[in-house]
Amino acid sequence: MPRLTNEEAAAVAFVATQPMLAQVERWSAVNSGTRNLRGLAQTAEMLLADFGTLPGTIALIDGDSAEQVDAQGRVTLLDHGRHLHLRVRQEAPVQLLLTGHMDTVYPADHSFQTLTWQDDGTLNGPGVADMKGGLAVMLAALKAVEASPRASRIGYEVVINSDEETGSFSSTALIRRAARGKIAALTYEPALPDGTLAGARGGTGNFSIVVTGRSAHAGRDPENGRNAIAAAADLAVRLHAIRTTGLAVNPARIEGGGPNNVVPNNAVLRINFRPASHDEIVRAQTTIDTEVAAVATAHDVKIVVHGSFNRPPKPIDEGAARLFALVKACGAQLGLSIGWRATGGVCDGNTIAACGVPVVDTMGARGGAIHSAQEFLIVESLAERAALSALTILQIAS
Repeated sequence: MPRLTNEEAAAVAFVATQPMLAQVERWSAVNSGTRNLRGLAQTAEMLLADFGTLPGTIALIDGDSAEQVDAQGRVTLLDHGRHLHLRVRQEAPVQLLLTGHMDTVYPADHSFQTLTWQDDGTLNGPGVADMKGGLAVMLAALKAVEASPRASRIGYEVVINSDEETGSFSSTALIRRAARGKIAALTYEPALPDGTLAGARGGTGNFSIVVTGRSAHAGRDPENGRNAIAAAADLAVRLHAIRTTGLAVNPARIEGGGPNNVVPNNAVLRINFRPASHDEIVRAQTTIDTEVAAVATAHDVKIVVHGSFNRPPKPIDEGAARLFALVKACGAQLGLSIGWRATGGVCDGNTIAACGVPVVDTMGARGGAIHSAQEFLIVESLAERAALSALTILQIAS
């Protein structure tokens, strides 16, 4: 295994001087749940100041509008926080994309709001691993790159969005634009506690299917009614039946209805699909279209489908395999054993890969129990993973 050059060794030493833990503690002390616009605005301003120490142009920008369907089937627009966008040396010969997110899954009224040191030295707190720790790793790595003589060869864009935890509907177009012309991308979702990275990922599709029937008295005149709950349940069963090893289907909730003596005239079916391949997306979409039409006819109801397959599957293709191999080799130079395995989870790495850009999307700190009140950060991994990122970027540039 080649030894680190003096330049690379200097970058590794540089990241150890960065205040990553203090940044994680400061950023995580502010609730930045996806719908907490006030907390997101405060977090975005902190990130703007911290990432603004890098060269280039930086701004907080509004994303695209996104819709939500309420329990009565009404469609409204969602408000989102702004997204951070940094562009550095767009004229450089090597162009990279780095992405992360500032939002967490913990709303403003969630009980999990504070940071606690655990007996094993890990830090427990909302978003410490997913992904305030990852953002600190990204920033330290980029500062190390900027301190390197090789920096002039490297241009990059950074996108830190405010809605990743709810599907990135407001920021996906921004991520796709930023991916254009990039030779590789790094995303800072947390690695597993043992350092394992996410490899291939399945895709996801979330749908809210609105069923409109006809009210009637459930005792005197039930035949004049058109039961929207029954139709939604029928559709849920039909769609659930198409699941295979390559396509998970989860009917998650049926909302609607009212008093027991009224035939319900409205229902909303919430359903999630997890396709392992593009062919499974085609099969699922075809089945949705077919079964919606069949159920609408059978129950004499109106059905409107909202949603999409917003994150396509992310296979390990030839380009991704080369990038993973490079990260693994850089890890070996640092004394780290880097492995990866397929996962059913999704992230913005799915979107980037669909743009034809090789991506490793778990370059963040090591941690675990994410999306729960037991979420923890392995603090010693901050410098470790920042060194891995800095070395990877420098070696891509060379």
